[in-house]
Amino acid sequence: MLPSSRYLQRSISSLTRNSCSCQFSRCGYSTKPTPSELPQPRLDYRAISENVTAKSLNALNRKTFLPSDAVASVGRAYAEWKRISAELNAKRNTRSAIGERVRRSTDDTERETALAEASKLKAEVKDLESKLDVAERQCLLSALAIPNDTHPKSPLGPESAAVTLSTHGPTRLPPDLKRDHLTISEHFGLLDLKSGSTVTGTSWYFLRNEASLLELALTNYAISVAIQHGFTPVTTPDVVRSDIALRCGFQPRDDADPPVSHMYHITSAHPSSPELVLSGTSEIPLAGMFANKVYSSLSLPLKVVGVGHAFRSEAGARSADTRGLYRVHQFTKVELFAVTADDISENMMEDMLNIQKSILEGLNLPFRVLDMPTEELGASAYRKYDIEAWMPGRGTWGEVTSLSNCTDYQSRRLHIRYRPQGSAADASPTRLPFAHTLNGTAAAIPRLIVALLENGAEYNDKDELIALRLPNSLRPFWITNKARSIVNGMMIFQDKTISLVAIGTPHVVLDGYRKR
Repeated sequence: MLPSSRYLQRSISSLTRNSCSCQFSRCGYSTKPTPSELPQPRLDYRAISENVTAKSLNALNRKTFLPSDAVASVGRAYAEWKRISAELNAKRNTRSAIGERVRRSTDDTERETALAEASKLKAEVKDLESKLDVAERQCLLSALAIPNDTHPKSPLGPESAAVTLSTHGPTRLPPDLKRDHLTISEHFGLLDLKSGSTVTGTSWYFLRNEASLLELALTNYAISVAIQHGFTPVTTPDVVRSDIALRCGFQPRDDADPPVSHMYHITSAHPSSPELVLSGTSEIPLAGMFANKVYSSLSLPLKVVGVGHAFRSEAGARSADTRGLYRVHQFTKVELFAVTADDISENMMEDMLNIQKSILEGLNLPFRVLDMPTEELGASAYRKYDIEAWMPGRGTWGEVTSLSNCTDYQSRRLHIRYRPQGSAADASPTRLPFAHTLNGTAAAIPRLIVALLENGAEYNDKDELIALRLPNSLRPFWITNKARSIVNGMMIFQDKTISLVAIGTPHVVLDGYRKR
């Protein structure tokens, strides 16, 4: 997500102040400081100051809204911080030497002179310490606005510059408006958008009947695949501190004034309570699980699969993407998250991609893997793969998973470190390397439902919708509703598929033949 410069200055400053406030707002992001249970982010100012041109070009390629000299200002602030630090250390050394003179002095006059010098140095040290805090704060404020580096193979440019790495699954059906998931849902009574709008608002919804069961089956199916690959299942809180979300790199895209947040903020009845938001993705609480901890390298990689709800205000004008279930304000999401040593994160990314492909191959959907270009990378992503499934009712590909290697961007902000080779526990914490974090979608439920409905609809010779065909991989996770007449009181399991037969239609067995 691409942040506005004014928003960054306001929200970043909240990471460095101690007072707090909460608000309720879908649109306006709080400009008041938020508290943090974590130490200040520890960023690599030296690397930034030594690579000003490359870092500035990287921010430009990613369309990050930064002041023109933002990166250079880190270099200047870091140089000033080093100068003050050197002067401060010299003053402290001198003060120590004077203190020793005072202790050893036997002459009252000499002792009084030394005490006067010590008093003067004390004031100078205090002044330099204050200036050092200001310089360090300036380093942090400027550096926090800078996005992660970009993988050299990531394409340059907007979404249209994405590179297709591979395609998978059955032959694509031709675009067909009658396969629109809203039409199918209305026919089978699977979706209630009107009630969702009444209860909450536009782009909120009720899943009904088989759609509700499909959500449960897809969730458990995706978790089961992840567990088979060594991921530990976790259920996450849907509410997180805004400080954690900011440290993970979640920021609004627009450059509005006042800045617009894509998160829902929660009102607190108590002024001393931390500012809380509804989580935009379970990646945020999963990352927070590992915050401010040190792990032995022997325990890495750490792999978890989280189940939670994602809340997105999705500010902006409505479009075709906001119809039905494709872009909604709340959805169930199964998320893969990994913490690795800094030298294996790229291998872990490929492993996680293979898990994502395995999940979609099991759903028998046509899909393609994309290497996403620079303008589509969030602040934290070093490299990002998207997977798009073919949705014939929409007549286009639709994103169903995303996978990002965030390298040490999040871990530096959240203080996730590891101890190489299980070395002595008393090693200096400042020398411990920061871990790399990765996150990837295992299942974004509503979009998978869209793809499954539009690809799985069955029609008779009169072009009448008669059934839904679902992949057999979901069979172990399906809850049969015997009272539901949409399936004529029974479920038909066929080779690789489950068929749901429509009300009033004859018992249909297609013998493995998919009639279009």
